[in-house]
Parts: sequence; C-alpha cells; structure tokens
Amino acid sequence: MPVKYRDALRAIDPYKPARSLESVKRELGLTEIIKLAGNENNHGVSPEAARAFAELRPSLTRYPDMNCTILREALTARLGVNGDELIFGNGSFELISLIAQTFLEPGDETVIPWPSFGWYKLASIAVGAVPVTVPLTSHTIDLDAVLSAVTDRTRVVWLCNPNNPTGTYFTLSQLRAFLDRLPGGTLAALDEAYIDFAHADDFPDGASLFREYDNVISLRTFSKVYGLASLRIGYAIAGTPVIDAINRARQPINVNAAAQAAAAGALSDDAYYARVVAANARGRELYYETLTRWSVPYIPTQGNFIMLDTGRDSAAAVLEFLKRGVMIRGGTEFGMPTWLRITIGSDAENRKVLDILRELLGLAWLGGIIQNEEY
Repeated sequence: MPVKYRDALRAIDPYKPARSLESVKRELGLTEIIKLAGNENNHGVSPEAARAFAELRPSLTRYPDMNCTILREALTARLGVNGDELIFGNGSFELISLIAQTFLEPGDETVIPWPSFGWYKLASIAVGAVPVTVPLTSHTIDLDAVLSAVTDRTRVVWLCNPNNPTGTYFTLSQLRAFLDRLPGGTLAALDEAYIDFAHADDFPDGASLFREYDNVISLRTFSKVYGLASLRIGYAIAGTPVIDAINRARQPINVNAAAQAAAAGALSDDAYYARVVAANARGRELYYETLTRWSVPYIPTQGNFIMLDTGRDSAAAVLEFLKRGVMIRGGTEFGMPTWLRITIGSDAENRKVLDILRELLGLAWLGGIIQNEEY
C-alpha cells in the first residue's frame, strides 16, 4: 500500500523549475544567454555585499545567528521600526508559506487577484485553504473587486504591489480606503518585492501602515534591487502580535549566515542601490519611447520588468528570442497568451532585446509592423 499524503496536496502539481541556462545553451548550441525571464538584477553584486560575504569564511563552521542580529539592527535603523516588528525568511517563498501556515486553517478562504504571483495560491492550497481569485481590471488589482470577494471565511488577502507580472499598482489613497473597510480579522499581505523600483508619487509604503492597521504585513526581498536572489533572503514588517504568531511556525534557523552577511552589506551600499534604480529608470524610458513609436502595446510599469503585446502567440516569440540568445517569459501562464514579460536589464541588454524585437516585428508572422526602423 502506498504511503498516504495529505489530501490538500493533491490539488497541487509539483513545482517545475525553469530550465537551466546550461541545458538551453547545449540544446541550441549557444555559448551565451542573456536571462531576462526572472526579474533578477543583472547589474552585478554590491561591492559591500561581496566584501561581507568574503569575510564570512572563518565562521562557516558555526550555526547562523538565529536572530539575524546585525541585519535586524540595520533594518530597524533604516525603516524606523522596532526589532520585534521584523521577521526574516529564506526568500519571499518561505515568508508567504509561513503566513499561510500561520493564519489559514483548512476550509478558510484566501483572496488572490489574478494574474499575480503564483505562490500565493499554492501556499494557500497546501494548508487546505480555498483560493478565491479576482480578475484584474485593466491589468491592475481592483481593490473594490477584491473587497467584494471577502467573506466571513476570508482570513488572508494577497496584494502584490507593484503587481507581478503586470507592473501596475494601486495608490496610497486606494489602499487606505480598502484597509478601512477590510474586516479586522482578515490579514492584508502586501507583497512589495518591487517597491524599490516604484516611482509613482502616490505609491504606498506598507512599512508606514502596519501600526495604523494591525492586520497589515509588508513583505520585502533582497532578491531584486539588492541582487542577492541566489542567497534567498527576505523579510516582513508587521505589528508584534502578527510577527510573534508567524515565529511560532518558523524554523529556528531559516536564514543562512552568507545571506545575512551579504544582505547587511548590500543594505549599507547606497551608491549601488542608486545605480541599480537609475539604470532601471533608463531602461524603462527606452522601452516606453521605442514601443510607443513602434505602436506596440505595453503596460507602464513600476517594477524592473515590462509587459508588451505581440498580438501573436507569445510562445513563438519566446522561442525566437531564445534562438538569438535572450531568455524572456511568455504570458500564457498568466492568462495573457499574446504578451511577453521582459526583465529590464543593462543598457546593452535592453538594446539587444529591442534589436531582436525590431527584427521580429518586421516578419510576417508578427504582423510586419515595422520595416528598417531605428530606435
């Protein structure tokens, strides 16, 4: 008789990791591939993060600091929060899973705008909760529609701002109006992984709201602007009762010493941070100007990525880009089958993407939109 596993897991397909760069290189006979499919930071690592990482060697035989003391102190000073209002995790994936494990019972409902980050749904299903999806309106999370989906069984609402994959956002006034009406027993989980790239004047900061609304938690990451995706480290900000509850589900040692050291180093490097944000802004404006001139529909973004509409099957475009050495992401899995999501990379990478797009837009299969057009 086979070993029985929990019924809730039967609704989840095992996670399928993206193909490795090495396997794609071998299959297509390429020597180099530019990866612009994962919204990673392509600007190199902070020198301060590298230094802190290198200095860690003598302590590799010891267990990591369970309290993340140095990083916790650095963040409390930067964010103006107390140490017990922070919790650290092995990236946003773990923090999302911990929230689900802490606040969702089997049969509880959890509201998820869609398309958005897929782990909200999988983490909720894994604990036996019932996901209730709410379609975006004009590619943007509609907080009124989300609120309409909240019932007396709703325990967590997941809100990605800026939203992945669309890059859109809701404003501070819209969020306040939503939180004013959200039942106090329902947690609003604000995933702010891309907040460092947000440039709108009315963009909300979840770290400034959790004391006013005790059912708010803000999730942040070092994977994006700080360029530490491989080390897996993120954190969340909330009132002490919320943090205390999550700590009851958290493993005692869940963040390794290398991640803690590098994150503290990166956090101290304001010059690196400014360079990454400025490069992203340059790339964003280049895409806007070029796509507008070529009459290619796109979604204005507050993140480090942009979505554009080819008007044709995006899988074909993804393959054509890959043949030319660039890995991007198609929109089919997000219910947007003609769209592409492209990470905004370095200046040279962005120009290469546009070179390829210009070539494809001149082909009959993509509509023959442009001919010999420069950007």
